[in-house]
Amino acid sequence: MATRRNPTARQVRLGTELRRMRDTAGLKATQAAALLGTTSAQMSQIESGIAGVSEDRLRRMAAHYSCTDGELIDALVAMAADRTRGWWEKYRGLLPVSFLDLAELEYHATFRHNVEFLYIPGLLQTEDYARAIFSYRVPELHYGELELRVHHRIDRRVVIEGPDPVPYKAVIHESALRIRVGDRAAARAQLRHVLELSEADHVTVRVIPFDLDGFAGAASAMTYVGGPVPKLDTALRDTPHGTAFIDAEAQLGALRTLFRKVEAVSLEPERSRDFIHRLVKEL
Repeated sequence: MATRRNPTARQVRLGTELRRMRDTAGLKATQAAALLGTTSAQMSQIESGIAGVSEDRLRRMAAHYSCTDGELIDALVAMAADRTRGWWEKYRGLLPVSFLDLAELEYHATFRHNVEFLYIPGLLQTEDYARAIFSYRVPELHYGELELRVHHRIDRRVVIEGPDPVPYKAVIHESALRIRVGDRAAARAQLRHVLELSEADHVTVRVIPFDLDGFAGAASAMTYVGGPVPKLDTALRDTPHGTAFIDAEAQLGALRTLFRKVEAVSLEPERSRDFIHRLVKEL
C-alpha cells in the first residue's frame, strides 16, 4: 500500500496496536517481517501508521503473534479498512491536525465521558461560549481562524445532537457552571443549553457542588472515548503543550476507575438539573 506523509491519530493507533501485539508475542520487527515475507522497513511503516495494512496481512500478523482475541482482531480489521472522509475534512489544512483527530475519534466512538472543573465540556458549549474561550487565547487568533475553531467546535456536537448520537456522560464541577466565560446573557444561555441537552435519553449530566465534603479529585479532568472494544478506548487530557491522547491499557484502566470515583460522588442527574436551574435563576 502507498505510504502516507501525515497519518491520522486513528491510523497511528492501528499501527501502535499491531506493535503491541508483536511485543506481547516477544518478536522483534525483523522476525515478524520474515514470517510475513516483508521487510523490516515496511513493518516499521505499518507500525507507525505511515503505511496501511490489508485484512489478509493483518490477520496473518495476528496469527503469527498468537493473538486469540477475536473481537480485537475484528476491530483492528475494521480500522484498517476504514476510508471515512468525515465532515472534519473540510478543516484539513485550516486548523491544527489535533482538531481533526479529535473529531475523527468522536465519530467512531461508542460512548463518551467528560469530567470538567473549569469549563463547560466542548460538546455542550454554545457558540457564544466557545467564541469567548477562543478569543482569550494568547497570542490572539485572527478573526478567520477564531471563527473556524468556533464552527469546528459546534460541528462536533453532531455526535450527541445528530441522527445517530452516542451515549454521553458529563460530570461538571460547580466552578465551571459559575465562571462567566462570556457576559451574563451568554452564561444564562449556556446553562439553559446544558439543561436542554440533559433531557435527552442518551445524555447524562451530573454536578459536583462546592460544598461536597472530602472531595480531592480536582485534578481528575478528562475526556474518555469508548472504542469498539475496551482495549481500543482513548483518553484525552490537557497538558501545557496541548492535548495528550492516552491509549496505554494500564493508564486507561486507571482513568476508568477515576471516572467512576468522580461520578459516584456527584449529584444524581435529576438533582443536578435542579441545581443548574437554581444557578440560572441567580443570573
